Amino acid sequence: MQIVVPDQSIGQLSDAWRHCVGTGRLDLALRRDYQESLALVQREIGFRYIRGHGLLSDGMGVHRPYEYAGERRVRHAFTYVDQVVDAYLELGIAPFLELGFMPSGLASGDDTVFWWKGNITPPRDEKEWADLVRAVLRHLIERYGLDQVRKWPIEVWNEPNLQPFWSADQDAYHRLYEVTSLAVKEVDAELQVGGPSLAPGYQDEWIQRFAAFVESRDLPIDFVSRHAYSSGPEQQVPFGTHQTLMPASALLEQFHAPRRQLAGTKLADLPVHITEFNSSYRPDNPIHDTAFHAAYLAPVLAGGGDVADSFSYWTFSDVFEEVGIPTAPFHGGFGLLTHRQIKKPTYHLYAFMADMGDQVLARGEDHLVTRHGDGRVTVLAWAPADPTGREPVDGHTVRLSLPIGAPGAHGSAFARRRSVSEDAGNSWAAWCEMGRPLAPSNRQLDALREAAEPGRSHRSVPVAGGRADVDLVLGRNEVTLLELTPVVDETPEWWDGGRLFGLGAEASDGTEASGNPV
Repeated sequence: MQIVVPDQSIGQLSDAWRHCVGTGRLDLALRRDYQESLALVQREIGFRYIRGHGLLSDGMGVHRPYEYAGERRVRHAFTYVDQVVDAYLELGIAPFLELGFMPSGLASGDDTVFWWKGNITPPRDEKEWADLVRAVLRHLIERYGLDQVRKWPIEVWNEPNLQPFWSADQDAYHRLYEVTSLAVKEVDAELQVGGPSLAPGYQDEWIQRFAAFVESRDLPIDFVSRHAYSSGPEQQVPFGTHQTLMPASALLEQFHAPRRQLAGTKLADLPVHITEFNSSYRPDNPIHDTAFHAAYLAPVLAGGGDVADSFSYWTFSDVFEEVGIPTAPFHGGFGLLTHRQIKKPTYHLYAFMADMGDQVLARGEDHLVTRHGDGRVTVLAWAPADPTGREPVDGHTVRLSLPIGAPGAHGSAFARRRSVSEDAGNSWAAWCEMGRPLAPSNRQLDALREAAEPGRSHRSVPVAGGRADVDLVLGRNEVTLLELTPVVDETPEWWDGGRLFGLGAEASDGTEASGNPV
């Protein structure tokens, strides 16, 4: 059935999908490969904020206790913080500050998470923790300006509802939030602070108890945050993990959950930031590298802004070491890019979204249609992605009648199409065909980057009565971006395609064609 797309906009396209993106721990930003990867992402996609763990962990070297004159003192050092934030701002992205994990010199215990051992215990001295928070924020304001830092969200901790990330109980987190939020606002009342950064799977009671605590203590809170993942139990293999997946709609349900859970509380109308989301929560699940993954997440990017103020893809790059140093270029990492900037299919989903217009004309379960201010119409369409592992659908067709140019106009439109699928823009498939080399040669890397580029095509589409009819036939797990631009024909009146090879036509002055220049 053909879908007739209306000429009038039905609303603005939310850019909640590009508000923030995730990263591995912050000190990884000191690496060349990391910065080259982020530069590419910013050039072709352009996120606003970046969020990662470890701002206060030992790897950033901020909290530096020492003994002098018989007493314990603390120096707050910003050598790495400045380099990291400078690099971000130079690339047009600002930090979404996550306050964690605990510096070992302030920790109340030895419990850690990840290969790089982020400490997950409460502070043994709340005053010293508050001093640390204030010192970091005051330094950032001094270096980057108050107006700038007021725009940077500040999140208290990461996933305190999971024992691997918070060794104490919920009440202890409430206390941490109280001490931290008050310290933030002591620096400046307009700084944005929020939480509780919950992992999926929590009961409604967790966030409702948090809301009740914040209300009862009249604590500052400017936004609510949680995470969203759609994967099931882990099936471990050497250097990897496999998991079942829920339908992609489960992610949208998780995005919406805080508004439902907080209805009737004083937190009900606050912005909701999904500060991490992906399919699997494992950084070694090969589903992240596949064409399926792009088609699976397409409806989430297209519709997520309707239920959350932002949703941050976890993560932009495979420069990431939570379970150790990756052993292969494709290892199931979270990133849109592998090491050495090989684009995965999901990278192109984001790049396609970056090329959409801001006026929404239509949306459906397999498409999103927008218009740019200059009249271009863009269509994002995707094949159905079945998470049960059955054979992907081949030949799924999206039939559209699109408004092009002025009402009633006749002529043509230039149609430009880019696609990723099982057969195009699929660097992971190319790597598998190579025999999954653990350390590809330079020649192999060139081939992988070439295979990572989307399929491209172009053609002329007739326009009649201000409309162009297009049938988008999608391959297996395909995501495609179609851009149609009204053609202003500037072909000279003397052009004749039949004369391309200089045969069978008379010269323009009426004399015989002699083979000589006219």
